[in-house]
Amino acid sequence: MGRPQPTVPRTYSIRRGDEVVVIAGDDRGRRGKVLKVDRDRGRVVVEGVNKVKSHQRPSQKNPQGGVVEKEMPVHISNVMIWDGTEQKAARIGRKILDDGKRVRISRASGETLEG
Repeated sequence: MGRPQPTVPRTYSIRRGDEVVVIAGDDRGRRGKVLKVDRDRGRVVVEGVNKVKSHQRPSQKNPQGGVVEKEMPVHISNVMIWDGTEQKAARIGRKILDDGKRVRISRASGETLEG
């Protein structure tokens, strides 16, 4: 049967390209860039985090084959945005600017997050 899929994809404050820090699990304390966000499952793939070894058989793309390390997704609740100005993990807030544009802000420093 599997798990039921939500009818409307959820929106998250973490986006592709953000620098995040892992706050729970075996890779706790590691920082990396978000490579992919899976909104349906609520997971993110972070560069250099939750690496597993995968055995690849030879193919045209990889003629040698062998053991390849790749990143696996972690739950989005286990990562927080890294605030570079405060040098710590921060929660994310939203703010509406004077021109009506919505932006994400860091709750730790109040700085606007790019993207």
